[in-house]
Amino acid sequence: MALSLRRIVFFTKNMPGMVTFYRDTLGLKLHKDEPGWKEFDANGCVIALHNGTSATGKRPPKLGFWASDIAAARQEMIDRGAKMSKLMTGGGLIRCEGKDPDGNPFSISDRR
Repeated sequence: MALSLRRIVFFTKNMPGMVTFYRDTLGLKLHKDEPGWKEFDANGCVIALHNGTSATGKRPPKLGFWASDIAAARQEMIDRGAKMSKLMTGGGLIRCEGKDPDGNPFSISDRR
């Protein structure tokens, strides 16, 4: 059996803030807009938002986005209102990190 990750679902009580973040700050296309359910095209995987309460562990999962120019992607996120870490290098890659309005971490790196 071969599995393929197609969707990540975040439960949120802050749907307006999360929609604004994933659509306007990260620039993902909203392709399904239903009451209590939103889906964003993340170029190979869907990020879905579902109304409800989340109970993440002490260290929640992190979304990993790829970009060819990390510094430019970081600056674009900052210009759109995201709070981003400084650029970090190590282990053969460049990355920066941030969090969505619910505190879910994400990174942008050149790791394929």
